[in-house]
Amino acid sequence: MKTNSSNSLLTVSTGPLKISELPPNPCTGNEFIHLSLVIPTYKERDNIRNIVSILSQLLDESIAGNYELIVVDDDSPDRTWEIAQSLTTEYPQLRVMRRQQERGLSSAVIRGWQAATGSVLGVIDGDLQHPPEVLMQLLRNIEQGADLAVASRHVEGGGVSSWSVVRRFLSRGAQLLGLVILPGVLGRVSDPMSGYFMVRRSAIAGATLNPVGYKILLEVIGRGKVDQVAEVGYVFCERKEGESKVTWKQYIDYIHHLVRLRLTTGGTGRLSRKVNFPVGRFLRFGLVGFSGVFVDLTVFHLLRTVIHLGLTRSTILSAGVAIINNFLWNDLWTFSDISQGQRALHQRFKRFLKFSAVCLAGVILQALIINFLYNVLEINQYLAKLIAIAVATIWNFWINLKLSWRVTDVK
Repeated sequence: MKTNSSNSLLTVSTGPLKISELPPNPCTGNEFIHLSLVIPTYKERDNIRNIVSILSQLLDESIAGNYELIVVDDDSPDRTWEIAQSLTTEYPQLRVMRRQQERGLSSAVIRGWQAATGSVLGVIDGDLQHPPEVLMQLLRNIEQGADLAVASRHVEGGGVSSWSVVRRFLSRGAQLLGLVILPGVLGRVSDPMSGYFMVRRSAIAGATLNPVGYKILLEVIGRGKVDQVAEVGYVFCERKEGESKVTWKQYIDYIHHLVRLRLTTGGTGRLSRKVNFPVGRFLRFGLVGFSGVFVDLTVFHLLRTVIHLGLTRSTILSAGVAIINNFLWNDLWTFSDISQGQRALHQRFKRFLKFSAVCLAGVILQALIINFLYNVLEINQYLAKLIAIAVATIWNFWINLKLSWRVTDVK
């Protein structure tokens, strides 16, 4: 068993954000550390003792002596690092790092991993919004062969406790934007915004990481050698102590991060690995979409020849009718396994709003394409309409697939 023989602070690594293949201080003999769990903190003095106590008790029951907790604090003005340091005599598996020259959650996690001695590296928030009991499920998936195990709010058993409509919208909007810019990364997990996961050291060793802001998981998937991914559902809880760190700057950093990954990883790299594809659901979605083509073209023809509306307005209105048609059939058939368990009117309305938001972007895409093909390339208006529908259909399936049909209501 490896213990912390002193309460001195860990040295902060400098230079590239790169994880070594071997631990910096490998254990001797047959003893080793299995899990290194990093807890990044900033102004969490009211939570730090509680989180360390809960995690220690949980891990002592399962892998006693085979883990370490690493608190990485960004020189909090409330001296969170000092509180954590005082706990090291009571919790010998606890190590503490105080960063005074760098800032940012993502880089804090990586600096913690650089000091870690485990073969499995993990991260969990220090504000108790990530339920600690999910840890062992994540670790179990790693031990069963996964390179990456992610705690997700968007799979069975997941959800959020009391987020506002605005925050839900921003979260889903950020995920949608990511799917457009970087589908090869965000398409591999249902909750790419998660900050609660474990990864094998070997999956990210040697890669130079270059994160922006808070979303370290994007960097791990984008630059690591991650083949098998597992997901575990969890309910994101509201914080009980301390203050939220969510600001608009996080969303700007997120976009910056997406663009950087897009430019530095490329579309033909290792991110295009095969992922599980629901063929049956795709075929049903395709048939519903095919029925929507007839609805769309019929309404488009009536608007153009009977009512004599303009091209753009006819395109938008006919597509709107097709969206309603497609939603009803997809809800009753394509995604019936989900919708049958959530039959309440408000739940169906939420699904319709999400579906409509995705399709609205497809309608705008249609209008742009058909105007370009008809007015610029002078292609027949009906052929231009068919091409525009085909492109929009691919868009609608891909985004709906990755955002999921599920509406998770958590009491």
